Amino acid sequence: MSGKKKQNTAKTTTISDSSGRLLWSGADRPGRMHDQTAVRTEGIAEQRRLHPKVKAEAHEGYRRLANEFPDQVSAPPKKPKDDAPLGERGAWREQRRRQSARRICVEHVIGEEKKWRPLQRYTGRRGYYPETHAAIAACSAGVRFLPA
Repeated sequence: MSGKKKQNTAKTTTISDSSGRLLWSGADRPGRMHDQTAVRTEGIAEQRRLHPKVKAEAHEGYRRLANEFPDQVSAPPKKPKDDAPLGERGAWREQRRRQSARRICVEHVIGEEKKWRPLQRYTGRRGYYPETHAAIAACSAGVRFLPA
């Protein structure tokens, strides 16, 4: 029997530019923490207020942030109810497709980090995960470590 049963997950917030370059990857948090809670604790909402001209594409976990900053943050639209007209469901599908196409550069950055073997299935101590992730993110971003 595996000793890893019911282990907690870890989430990391990743930010990239529209060209698909990693700008920042950090703020590791427990997987049970909701994205909206992370927005408040990581200071993302405050950064939106300080930099009103910066635009962001977010996934549906950040929908409340998109509602709070509609001119700055774009999140996928809410799914229509099952009894909604066919045209409304088609429009929803098209909006999600367009938003997904704009977010693909972020997904590629996240995927680049996950190509590294230690992050594919992290089995080390949970306390060491932030350091491991930061080192891999630095390598993914092209940061080279110089010998001391």
